[in-house]
Amino acid sequence: MSAPGGVSPQAYYIQHHLVHNNNIGQKQSIIADFSVINYDSLFWAVLMGFITVFFMWRAARVATSGVPGRFQCFVEMLVDMVDQQARSIVPSEVTRRFVAPLALTVFVWIVLMNALDLVPVDLLPWIFKTTGLGAAVGDPFYYHRILPTADLNIPMGMSLGVLLLMFYYGIKIKSPTGFISELFTAPFHAHGFAAVLLAPANFLLNLVEYAAKSVSLGMRLFGNMFAGELIFMLVALLGGAWTGFNATSMALGFGHILAGSIWAIFHIMIVLLQAFIFMMLTLVYIGQAHEGH
Repeated sequence: MSAPGGVSPQAYYIQHHLVHNNNIGQKQSIIADFSVINYDSLFWAVLMGFITVFFMWRAARVATSGVPGRFQCFVEMLVDMVDQQARSIVPSEVTRRFVAPLALTVFVWIVLMNALDLVPVDLLPWIFKTTGLGAAVGDPFYYHRILPTADLNIPMGMSLGVLLLMFYYGIKIKSPTGFISELFTAPFHAHGFAAVLLAPANFLLNLVEYAAKSVSLGMRLFGNMFAGELIFMLVALLGGAWTGFNATSMALGFGHILAGSIWAIFHIMIVLLQAFIFMMLTLVYIGQAHEGH
């Protein structure tokens, strides 16, 4: 891949791999641009979602009351783990009937999306090039990022879904009038004329609280996965520096294999941890919707 003038090949490699396959053919210039559609993120997120649903359906279909197999045992361990967390956080049993399966789905879905980061950075472009698939469809895969959770739109979209659930259960548990009243009376409780004076401050603080929860929930997942993706790209540069069987190339090639293996093993923990944190915060935020200030 040749770099344009004034840009080093290494910098251009990183910049190129950070551009999505979208409807504008280049990197979007601002953080929030609703006119840009990242086809690669949508494709892989939806595909992982279908795999998650199939995984759950398959587990339910093969479940037996007898001695469970390894697959059923693994799924039962996941279900039990999520159910215990939901019981300790969400006080309403009625809410848990929906939220516990939701949390399990979110956990598995994010694990699968995060695990795509373990796919070699240049594997898909190489496949598209060698098979001729890219040329056959007009080469839309020239820019292609496989990791959906490193696209800010995906984690923020999921966090907005959690925000809507917080509103829904807040209104359902406290009633519409109680929910709206709490926005203007908490956290600074007062009576009489003081309550009127403090109402704007209470409302502003509640807006900040809801916004902070949503932004931090999405940004935490995005930031960790984006950083991991960058490290894999930097490791890939070591292998890209190969110029033949000489000492320098051999050393860089060995460093590429060693660093890539170590980071991939460590990244497995990040993949699971970020999915668990997102699931737990989903339960915590929905559980808090049942509580009053």
